[in-house]
Amino acid sequence: MTVADLINKNKKTAFSFEILPPLKGNDIEKVYSIIDRLIEFDPKYINITTHHSEYIDQQMPDGSLQRANIRKRPGSVAIAASIQYKYGVTAVPHIICKGFSREETEYALIDLNFLHVHNLLLLQGDTKRLSPEQIYPNRNEYATDLQAQVNDFNQGVWQDGSRFEKNATPFSYGMACYPEVHEDAPSMESDIHYMKKKAEAGAEYFVTQMFFDNEKYFSFVDKCRKEGITQPIIPGVKPIVLMNQLEVLPRIFRSSIPDELAAELRKCKTDDEAKIVGVEWGIKQCKELIAHGVPSLHFYSLMATDSVAKIASAIY
Repeated sequence: MTVADLINKNKKTAFSFEILPPLKGNDIEKVYSIIDRLIEFDPKYINITTHHSEYIDQQMPDGSLQRANIRKRPGSVAIAASIQYKYGVTAVPHIICKGFSREETEYALIDLNFLHVHNLLLLQGDTKRLSPEQIYPNRNEYATDLQAQVNDFNQGVWQDGSRFEKNATPFSYGMACYPEVHEDAPSMESDIHYMKKKAEAGAEYFVTQMFFDNEKYFSFVDKCRKEGITQPIIPGVKPIVLMNQLEVLPRIFRSSIPDELAAELRKCKTDDEAKIVGVEWGIKQCKELIAHGVPSLHFYSLMATDSVAKIASAIY
């Protein structure tokens, strides 16, 4: 069943969350411990992030430096399959443009199809840590390019243009959207223009970047509906757990902090106090979103599993 089907058939606001693959050297049990903490809230799907490798300079025994390509986290393909088979919950691996060639993307799709993982989230990905060696000539530059490759794959077209017998179950996918404008977009109007193109090309739902001001989300959804975008727009919720996130989140993710929340965070003397504020704000934020009839709530659980569990306990 597709994510859109899971959301649409649910009578109440659905619950989902996102996890990171464990750092290299750790096993899947660390991922399972997060899911075990949240599975009681009946997640309709679980997202798994994808991370490109990074080139770093390693010092050799003789003192020289050697450039090495390091992947800090395993890929999401095997983890998605493991989660789906262990828990019986739809797994949604992220597929990203940046740091991957079109050939690598194609092999990920082949593997996912083989493992019966057919729901994806298509993203451009972070470009900040890419080195020149990772700017592949044969690459997807934008999420719409990646979308076109997945659409071709669904129709039985390899990335080189040759054909194959298309798979029995096509990939379905969602894509990202930005209530406070993507960092590369010149305006909200431009952002929504390309979002509509993604919708017309087959995106079945959209998940927002994290936000803390519900009015920005409501306004964004209204603008999308006026432009004819009818797909579910799922709010992304991130519980604040650290005092420094008051400064870090707006800088990195362009997610503004409402004055009321900022004032409470400035009173905090410790991260534990900030975590309490984050939970209280998250409960308030989510209750208002549910009252407005959002189809689902999607939680970014990095460093925030306990906070997500407390919020979910209060609202589900």
